[in-house]
Amino acid sequence: MAPSLWPETWPTDHPDYPRRRMQRREWQSLNGIWEFAVAGGVEHPSAIPAWDRQIIVPFAPESVASGIDDRTLGADVWYRREIEYTRREDVRLLLHFGAVDYRARVWVDGRFVGQHEGGHTPFWFDITDALKKNREVHEIAVWAHDEPQGLAQPRGKQDWQDEPHSIWYPRTTGIWQTVWLEEVPSRRLSDVRLTSHLDRWTLGFEARLYGPDRGEDLRVRLRLSVGDRLLADDLYDVQEEEVHRRVALADPGIDDSRNELLWSPDSPTLIRAEVWLLDGDQVMDEIRSYTAMRGVNLQRGRMLLNNRPYPMRLVLDQGYWPDTLMTPPSEEALIRDIELTKAAGFNGVRKHQKVEDPRYLYWADVLGLLVWEEMPSAYRFTRDSVERLTREWVEVIDRDSGHPCIVVWVPFNESWGVPDLPNVEKHRSFVQSLYHLTRTLDPSRPVVGNDGWESTATDILTIHDYESDPARLLARYARTPGGGLPEALRSAFPAGRVITLDEHPHDGQPVVLSEFGGIACRTTDEPGGAWGYSVTGSSQELRATYEQLLSAVHESEMFAGFCYTQLTDTFQEANGLFTAQREPKFDIPAMHRATRGVRQHPAEVPVEAVDREPTS
Repeated sequence: MAPSLWPETWPTDHPDYPRRRMQRREWQSLNGIWEFAVAGGVEHPSAIPAWDRQIIVPFAPESVASGIDDRTLGADVWYRREIEYTRREDVRLLLHFGAVDYRARVWVDGRFVGQHEGGHTPFWFDITDALKKNREVHEIAVWAHDEPQGLAQPRGKQDWQDEPHSIWYPRTTGIWQTVWLEEVPSRRLSDVRLTSHLDRWTLGFEARLYGPDRGEDLRVRLRLSVGDRLLADDLYDVQEEEVHRRVALADPGIDDSRNELLWSPDSPTLIRAEVWLLDGDQVMDEIRSYTAMRGVNLQRGRMLLNNRPYPMRLVLDQGYWPDTLMTPPSEEALIRDIELTKAAGFNGVRKHQKVEDPRYLYWADVLGLLVWEEMPSAYRFTRDSVERLTREWVEVIDRDSGHPCIVVWVPFNESWGVPDLPNVEKHRSFVQSLYHLTRTLDPSRPVVGNDGWESTATDILTIHDYESDPARLLARYARTPGGGLPEALRSAFPAGRVITLDEHPHDGQPVVLSEFGGIACRTTDEPGGAWGYSVTGSSQELRATYEQLLSAVHESEMFAGFCYTQLTDTFQEANGLFTAQREPKFDIPAMHRATRGVRQHPAEVPVEAVDREPTS
């Protein structure tokens, strides 16, 4: 286990704690055994014919780890469990769900308390008033509805067919992230946000209040520190239920002390934040959080981190595990993935078609890993899909914008859900609208409107190209007389698509090869073979192909970064650098050297990659 951000132990150091950016002392995990039933057409948990199974939450019922292991479930599943709790004066009990796919309704002691739609974002209900009085044992019931073939709902890599095909994986139905209880005061801090402004060497601080207004003389105290070094300890008056302030830090100039305070993958310095809501000298609420000083900018075709050019060396990360699907098997598994990613020479990941568990983002903050966050796609363009995708994407940005590890937002991938961008204006308008909405909600990060091709609104021009011949890949994107980017944009058609739409030509944005490679390794002892965009016959061949492809990408000098496909094998898609069990397919130091562009002797094994038709 990596070291905690906090030197002393809080209950939030528990591996199940789901919200490290806004920690409170009083909480309880509800992960574990729940009663489970499959029943459609039922309006209330009391009408369930039989609670005939048990499930281990938070694992989806399609997963082995859930104890259900059933991929043929219908659209409606039910959960039930009991909790022990005694109501206390002036204390509210909140019931939190990390994520439930796709629609959820919740009852407490038979009383309906609320509903939520969106399979990848958190929600909570204040269940205090629903708890029956004079009882210490209470019942929580949850209904989850997830259309197996619902192509108009954001589903990412979840297959709509009965068996996973091509590049899609098993479905995830119902609860798949932590369920937990939190005790809070009636009058409390509802939101705490810290945003770095590197150009002014300040931190933006925002705190919002929730609860009955009793006319208190309220103040908010903010304390910022790094190790034993105190950066700020300020008191602010509360006006109109919120506080908005800029915290000026001492600017050390251009010496080493400034660099030590900046966050980067090479030096992931985090600033601890303690926030108190005070009524006079009385502490009404206490929050622990964190932030970082770091900035992301674009300049003259380059990506900048902390005002210095910083090449993106990313790997595509699907975020799946064989027995637990989208849910990480443990916090150690999340840490291990980050450690393997960095050991292989990458400084970041493109989380593909998945809004990752917040604990992963926490450890990416702590250990130092860049993250491109991508919205899971819908696959049909309808009014419903537009409304659903937009609503959930806003919730994603709201949940994750405080993580310093996130450096790029990606609302669309490969025109999925907007399949006719070149010809249909409303498809283009949707991409453009989400691009501008994202920039409005978070102007501090670049946005890639549609990753891969058919670019219509973007801060970074991204290209997906699974050319398996390193020489052809280099010739296509090398800076040569009469060639280079203008020629590539004119003549390259990866997967038969144009890179930019005619009315939206390249305008100087940095260029990132955001998908390439996808090399599988087929050996004689593997039953059923292995799927990839190209296939090699041994680990030696895989290493040689990887080294030559990465050498071509580094040599092209066109790209401000790249993203190799992919980190691990994922079900039938066996083109990872690591197996699904996270075992390396060849020497990790060799991966590191090739990823970083360190020159080495040519591999002795000839490369004979077998082309496969790209499938997005």
